[in-house]
Parts: sequence; C-alpha cells; structure tokens
Amino acid sequence: MKSRLIATALAAAVLAALAACQREAAPEAAPAADAAAPAATAPAAEPAKAAYTDLEQLAQRVVTQSAAVKEGEVVLITGRTSDAELLENIAVNVRKVGGFPLIEYGSDRLDKRMFFDVPDKYDTQASVLGSKLADMVNVVISVGNDATENLFEGADPKRLAARGKTGEPVMQKFLRKVRNIEIGNNLYPTPWRAERYGLAQDELARTFWNGVNLDYSELQTRGAQVKGAIAAGGEVHITNPNGTDLKLSVKGRPVLVSDGVVSAEDMKAGAAAAAAYLPAGEVYTTPVAGSAEGKVVATRLYFRGKEVSNLTLTVSGGKVTAMSGEGPGYADLKAGYDAVQDPRKDQFGFIDIGINPNVQLPATSKVGNWVPAGSVTVGTGVNIWAGGDNSVPYGLVMFLPGSTVTLDGKAIVENGALKL
Repeated sequence: MKSRLIATALAAAVLAALAACQREAAPEAAPAADAAAPAATAPAAEPAKAAYTDLEQLAQRVVTQSAAVKEGEVVLITGRTSDAELLENIAVNVRKVGGFPLIEYGSDRLDKRMFFDVPDKYDTQASVLGSKLADMVNVVISVGNDATENLFEGADPKRLAARGKTGEPVMQKFLRKVRNIEIGNNLYPTPWRAERYGLAQDELARTFWNGVNLDYSELQTRGAQVKGAIAAGGEVHITNPNGTDLKLSVKGRPVLVSDGVVSAEDMKAGAAAAAAYLPAGEVYTTPVAGSAEGKVVATRLYFRGKEVSNLTLTVSGGKVTAMSGEGPGYADLKAGYDAVQDPRKDQFGFIDIGINPNVQLPATSKVGNWVPAGSVTVGTGVNIWAGGDNSVPYGLVMFLPGSTVTLDGKAIVENGALKL
C-alpha cells in the first residue's frame, strides 16, 4: 500500500487495505468514494501468470500462515477483477478454516470515476460504511495491482487532500484493529512496473513470485537478527553517493519486521505489528521525535508516470524545511505536497531496510524497492504503519539504492549490501 498521497476517501472496502496503500511508491492513493457493489471494469492489464506459482497453494499459505485466519473471523479480500482466481482461492481457503470471506472487486476505471465523476461536496463526507466495516472485519487481505500509473492525471490536489483528511479516522480504525496482509508491495507484475525496474514483464513476474515463495522461517530468523541489532542501537547515519547524508536517533523506538507471517506475538502487539507485505522482507522503525538532521536525495522517482529527478529534502529538527527537484513530474508532486495543510506531513517518518535475498533488481533499474536485501527506504509524513503515531494522510517515500547505513558507527548496510 506504498510515494502515494495516503488515505484518501477510498472505496469503503479499499479503505480497509490502507496499511498497504499508505506505503506505496507513488505519492498518491486512489481517491475513490464508498462503493458497496462490485465494479464494472474496463479491460485490465495482464495479471501475473499463474504459471509462476501455484495460486491455490499461495492462497492457503496466506490464509493459514501469513494471516493466521481463525474460525469465526471476518476476512475482507480486495483486488482487481484480473486477479479473480487468486482472490476467490483466498476466499475458499478462508471458509475452509471456518472464517467468513467478503470479496471486494475493483478496477482502475471505478477508482477514476469515483473521483472525477463524484461531486466535490462529498469530499468531506465521512465514510459510514468504512467505519462499520472496520468494526466488523478481523483481517484484510489485499492484492496491490494498480494497472494504470497515471490514473489521476489532472486531479485537483486540494480535492485529494480533502479526501485524505476525511478518510483518516477510518484509516486509523482499520490499522489499529485489523490484521493486514498485502500481496504486491510495489512489485506486482504490470507493464509499467517492469519498465521501471528494467525487466521484461515475465522476468518481473518470476522475481515477484520468487520473493513471495521463499522460506518464511529463514526470513523470520534474518528479520529477528536485524531487528535485534537496530533495537539495541542509537544513532543511524545514512549516506549515498547521490548526496544523501542524514542522521537520526532510533534509541528506544519500536522495531517491526515484515517477515511474511503475522505471529501470535504480532497479534498480541496488534496495530502495525499485525501486518505483512508480500513479497516480505523488511525491518523498519521510526525516529526519535526531532532527531533527524541532514539531507535526503532521491535520484529518480515517478509521479503519475512522469519522472522526478534529484528530489531533495532538507531535514532539520526532525522536519522537512526545504524541498527541491527537477523533471516533468516535480511541479505536480510539489503541488500535491503543498495542498496538504497539515504540519505533520513535514515530519521525518521512518527508515526501512530490505532483507529478502530472493528479490534482486538489475543495475539498470530506474527505481528502488522495499525488500531486496540491503535496500534502504526512508519517508516523511505518515508512519503509523511502521509503529509511529503519525497518521497524516500523506507520505513521501524515497528509495535509496546503493546506500550505506551505520548504526552507532558500525556498518549494517554498505553500498547496498546487507552486513548483518
């Protein structure tokens, strides 16, 4: 879910998947309104081919292992109609353990119409359905397959911001009460993602499913090791040849792991701990308030399909104090940022380190990702998903491939390689 403008007034069922939506890599989330019925759909992009994985086996693993669905629980399953086989397999496996599945199908066409065709007077209308669903649902399992990269080209940033503000209470309720599993994690095989990563779509599909299907027990062991090191540390220093030079303190902050399984311990902790993003393989934490100082540079990212280069944030006292950038997408990105009239958007939010050895991106990749071992991701604004307390409906995510990270002077990532 995952960077995007977060937590707009999505379709009520899609609101349930905000744990994922709030952390995706494009700076905006789909701003649909309440939708109680399945959507009529336009032709969708080719889904990830089942040939690369056993969708029935995957559904069983997600239900029984990742989400740990129990008898009597209500499970909301969301995704595109192009992924109907996987969604329906998940629903059957939920029922096989005595749970009650509810499938919400969506489409890019519906999301777009729910914004552009719905009067702006409803941008501030609270989602009654979303709130009631949050009270009813125990688990959300979502498939993150955005087929159209520039779906909201021309959207008024003030309307997006208004919908985000309206949707925040429902987002908070879902994240604090519901276990969240997302299948996608900004790697779901679509043509535009394949182009960004410098891969053919078939190659991206293989990379994606290899990342999803690794041994979670090994990932849990590695995650626990990295988590322990960070939890015992204090000062983090991030540098990158592109000019990034940032220091922050994580002393005493909670450290979370997305290792593919929501364990009994995770469920007891609840909230952000009760989430997994597949392909899994991330360790993340939030900074001590006011401790972040320095500069972050994202060499390249995309906003609505348009390149933004050298996006640079100056951070002082834990807050963004200046922003600059270049490229055809920068003006729109900055307009969206400025439209959010909430000082929480400026707070430095999180640091995320990838630990998945099965996901490897080529050197020609135009963008980074959360999960490859040694990847480094930072962001501003919303960090409730990472164990923080900032639920502002906006976030900037900046991938920093090739970074070096030291913890109390000792390298834990060196030139993009995980050292723990």
